[in-house]
Amino acid sequence: MSAYLDVELLGQEREEALDAIARQIAAWGLTMPSVPPLPLHFGLHRFREVGETEFWIANEKTLGYCGKFLFVFDGQTCPFHYHTMKHETFFVLKGSIRMKMGEDERIMREGDLVAMPPGTGHSFTGIGPALVLEVSMPSITQDNFFADKQIGNDGVI
Repeated sequence: MSAYLDVELLGQEREEALDAIARQIAAWGLTMPSVPPLPLHFGLHRFREVGETEFWIANEKTLGYCGKFLFVFDGQTCPFHYHTMKHETFFVLKGSIRMKMGEDERIMREGDLVAMPPGTGHSFTGIGPALVLEVSMPSITQDNFFADKQIGNDGVI
């Protein structure tokens, strides 16, 4: 995941975040896949405010699919962005999130599902801790366009 080094949480803050996530996952009675977690601060270095932690299950570019779990803490936001190629479907496994899609906003709870076509701007914020399953087309660099131009290279990761 070296493509994400500039936006990934490192050091003591990383360890503390991963410990807190592990405790929450255990409290929910879940087991996460044995993959390295990817806590992202999106280059803003305000992880508990703007960030998420991804658990990549698969990113099969040649076969055309991706699956990952997305964890957000209470009040933590995955920043507003869109993809030109990737179609995503989100399923709330645990907790609740405030999902923004274009100009619309809705509360999603456990069991809720939403499809996100390419070109649709979106973000989500944890209402309490939340775990979301993303099933999508492959994740590729340079197809993540953020409204905040401080993220990545002028808003592109």
